[in-house]
Amino acid sequence: MVREFIVEADGGSRGNPGPAGYGAVVIDAATGETLAETAEYIGVATNNVAEYRGLLAGLKAARALDPAARIRVRMDSKLVVEQMSGRWKIKHPDMKPLAREAAAVFPPSQVTYEWIPRERNKHADRLANEAMDAGKRGERWSPSTSTAELSARTPAPAAPEPTGPPGDAAAGAARARAALAGGRVATSPAVPEPGGTAADTGARAARDVASVPADADVRAARNVASPPADLGAPATFVLLRHGETPLTPQKRFSGSGGSDPALSDVGRRQAELVGAALAARGTIQAVVSSPLARCRETAGIVAARLGIEVSVEEGLRETDFGAWEGLTFGEVRERHPEDMNAWLADPEAEPTGGGESFAAVARRVATTRDKLLAAYAGRTVLLVSHVTPIKTLVRLALDAPPQSLFRMELSAASVSAVAYYADGNASVRLLNDTSHLR
Repeated sequence: MVREFIVEADGGSRGNPGPAGYGAVVIDAATGETLAETAEYIGVATNNVAEYRGLLAGLKAARALDPAARIRVRMDSKLVVEQMSGRWKIKHPDMKPLAREAAAVFPPSQVTYEWIPRERNKHADRLANEAMDAGKRGERWSPSTSTAELSARTPAPAAPEPTGPPGDAAAGAARARAALAGGRVATSPAVPEPGGTAADTGARAARDVASVPADADVRAARNVASPPADLGAPATFVLLRHGETPLTPQKRFSGSGGSDPALSDVGRRQAELVGAALAARGTIQAVVSSPLARCRETAGIVAARLGIEVSVEEGLRETDFGAWEGLTFGEVRERHPEDMNAWLADPEAEPTGGGESFAAVARRVATTRDKLLAAYAGRTVLLVSHVTPIKTLVRLALDAPPQSLFRMELSAASVSAVAYYADGNASVRLLNDTSHLR
């Protein structure tokens, strides 16, 4: 009978890039029993690299148990899950070799990938934070006792397995109690990871069930769901939509595939007001703009007030609206009703004439976001962009569905803000603020 394992993996970077580590756990899919744990501090790296390292270590730990097993990988990294599933391209040079190595651990037919919410991946998250804490102390993560010591014990009868998804805090607490009663092996892969050495093989200590206090579940839950250590200052993206152009009041599609209008007089005045407001706050440390003229002009006016140079990022450009460029929504509805209906319903649908789908824009924006997070870790950066990229950044931060793009208002010269933390979480702090224009 073919065994089935669940591999839950995570990685984090305190600084992105910064001191980083990963954690992974292998679970028996039939019983929910934890079969192996692994974690390692990997030095300075990005969140995404640490997540890939966690995946690779988890797969290797599973292969060491049974190379013929079927594997269900569960991670809270949408990027890793989508890339390893083949739906998203892998462009970052640091991740490509790790992805190739991970794909080669098992035959592709034996492995499936599933995204899970962060709160259901706390076991692997805890291990990653333990590894980073150990690295901060100048130590290597390792289980508390040796495998030989644990295997010499006579295991107690297994406690009933709780219901609930593996990795869930409540189920994890009960599993922890069962482990205290019956013993649980925690292993590290024997094969060194790229750029580092494997953690020592070992196991967590087992105790007699009679010695387990009545509140063991509570304490085990705290252990499984232990909060991360100080994550440091987040990277904060202040998202500024460009000022008005002659097309803005007419509500015409104005993307990257048609004309590239300059700001109107109203738009330039709006940019001046934004610059004054941001200068008064004194928090912006860098300015990055879309390559389109209306954004570069807005960014230039604001940056001059702040005394900061402007960098241009291609990934912040607006959607290519194809044949819809320059038309109003009503005109598109009249001329291309079927294409418009499909575009409103399906994120993969493209505007007439080969424009960009919302899904394509989301992939581009996510890649750009990760690139900028790596470049501006812990800093506050003004990103001058357009409606779709800004809404997409907000949507991704909220983990909201693509249809949420149609439920956000984003005015010309409005300011929004998203903070990104080293553990991979994001917090939307502001949306469509126009108070500076009054």
